[in-house]
Amino acid sequence: MNWKAAATIVFGLILAACAPEKEVPSSPPEPVEAVLDVPDGADVGKEVIISTTVTQDGKPVDHADEVKYEIWKDGYKETSEMLDAVPKNDGIYTVSKTFNEKAVYHIQVHVTARGMHTMPKSSLSVGNTAPSNLEEEEIHHESE
Repeated sequence: MNWKAAATIVFGLILAACAPEKEVPSSPPEPVEAVLDVPDGADVGKEVIISTTVTQDGKPVDHADEVKYEIWKDGYKETSEMLDAVPKNDGIYTVSKTFNEKAVYHIQVHVTARGMHTMPKSSLSVGNTAPSNLEEEEIHHESE
């Protein structure tokens, strides 16, 4: 081996030894959590405020990549509508919606934040309607 090759190898080893060590995460990041807050009921033609509190490790997530509300009438998921949430303070995102028909509606919030996605779901009875067991029946039939 000539002296230039040996010097190059030694110099490379010295540089490698001086390079900063990469930090290895000790554990995976805490999941992003979304708590969907839907009123117990609503009147036909009245505005309803729906909110979601987004947190990670107990701390508010104020800059989620995306928060959208998917809303559909019971039995009509294929005609759902997507509404963009309005960010508030302390990890709270809201949307206002007026329901013009007496029915049970399903509300699912789609939250994407810090490389994670969560989709909690709830129901809202508009005009004193009772939730149907339609979705439970569908789930039951699929598992048989």
